[in-house]
Amino acid sequence: MDLKDIKAIIDLMKKNSVSEFELEKQDFKIRLKRGINGGGIMIPQTDENQSGLAYAPAPLALPAGNLAAGAPAQATAPVEPEIKSPMIETFYRSPSPEAGSYVEVGSEVNPDTVVCIIEAMKVMNEIKAEVKGVITQVLVENAKPVEFGQPLFKIRPS
Repeated sequence: MDLKDIKAIIDLMKKNSVSEFELEKQDFKIRLKRGINGGGIMIPQTDENQSGLAYAPAPLALPAGNLAAGAPAQATAPVEPEIKSPMIETFYRSPSPEAGSYVEVGSEVNPDTVVCIIEAMKVMNEIKAEVKGVITQVLVENAKPVEFGQPLFKIRPS
């Protein structure tokens, strides 16, 4: 991947309001992150086993008085954990158009169960549940684009 391709990915991230992008192919890995309002800087990764660029958000200054004094912080944890997309591109529920879905509502899964495929740059990436439980909701339509971190499924842990 050359600098022109990386710049094209950054432009797509800006146009589509994507905050994080990660791509891993054989011995190449790139991870881009955008700061709030697109602010940030690109820095090379220091891990010897990884090559590519990391995008570190620029420091953010919050206006004073933005938080009410003494206001309790409210936890907004989801009732059921979500299986989230680790990348952007196209979501598929089955390995081929003729095949059945990997999982349905009510399907029991374990951490190694494949729940869907995300096609990124013509590569089919199997997404695993990474948790043991039961699928309670499918949140994305088949063959639709997904964003990094977008919830794909809700799961009731068991």
